[in-house]
Amino acid sequence: MIGELIELQTLEASDDRIWCVAWNPIGTLLASCGSDKMIKLWGREGERNWICKSTMNDSHTRSIRSVAWSYCGNRLASAGFDAKVSIWERQGQEFVLQTILEGHENEVKDVAFSRSGLYLATCGRDKSVWIWEYNEEENDFACAAVLTTHTQDVKQLKWHPQKDILASCSYDDTIKIFIEDSDDWSCACSLESHTSTVWACDFDATGKRLVSCSDDRTLKIWQAYEKNNQEGIRSTNGIYPVWKCVCTISGYHKQPIYDVKWCPLTGLIATACGDNSIRIFREEESKQKDSPPSFSLIASNTQAHLQDVNRLSFNPKEAGLLASCSDDGTIKLWRIEQKLM
Repeated sequence: MIGELIELQTLEASDDRIWCVAWNPIGTLLASCGSDKMIKLWGREGERNWICKSTMNDSHTRSIRSVAWSYCGNRLASAGFDAKVSIWERQGQEFVLQTILEGHENEVKDVAFSRSGLYLATCGRDKSVWIWEYNEEENDFACAAVLTTHTQDVKQLKWHPQKDILASCSYDDTIKIFIEDSDDWSCACSLESHTSTVWACDFDATGKRLVSCSDDRTLKIWQAYEKNNQEGIRSTNGIYPVWKCVCTISGYHKQPIYDVKWCPLTGLIATACGDNSIRIFREEESKQKDSPPSFSLIASNTQAHLQDVNRLSFNPKEAGLLASCSDDGTIKLWRIEQKLM
């Protein structure tokens, strides 16, 4: 099987770089943010065209690095270089600024809602990961934990698709897995194999595997081994799963890989690279039950954007629909088609 990456539309989003794109949970709105300090919401107009439906520009005084949706789709969070996190709430067809969370010392690099809706996580240049807990009565978030396990900038966060387990990626070349235990958040394990900054990671649909990307121009696939696993892999404390690197994908990227997404609908992995490219990988069918996983490149566009590709987002409902954003100020929509040989 081979694939094709088909460009559907280019959205002229800004005169400056676009840092992040994120689909809402039902795939009807795409949020974007960037150096112009604006959040834009893009929606379908007719069957094929996507247009800007609304703009929010009164929440941050510096670049907005990241936007994230709650799983109910009624909240949107933004993380800024002004050290603030803004929470927006749906009121009718509009999103209204509900609250601003402060605590980070400087630039906030990423923000993410947990699947349960109970937690919001933020991270930044101050090397910390903050966990904020939602209070339904007050309709607000309060700090539940400040985690200082990383020794350098924390670049990106990713929640487990089913559980309140958080992964963080850092300039210190590691990925940390954080778990809540008896109302205390702690680092359950540190994933160490990359030789340079880990820019991003993503869980597969089951949450049992994780893909990470790095300044070292490789992708790594990590497998979680629960206690009493058949392989006999034991954790240091006997409680938390052990994460092991089971596959390294190298030789495809010419520059640092800034983002990676593992599509929950198709199982495809997409990468955003500093060489202006987007690449799509597919897992090969294993002929032996216990053999390590292997992935092949099935589609790519070496000139996907005119400059660095910063972030990707798979549409959660429409299989094969991918959004990308870049330093060139554009957002692009792509369709991935897989073809039988």
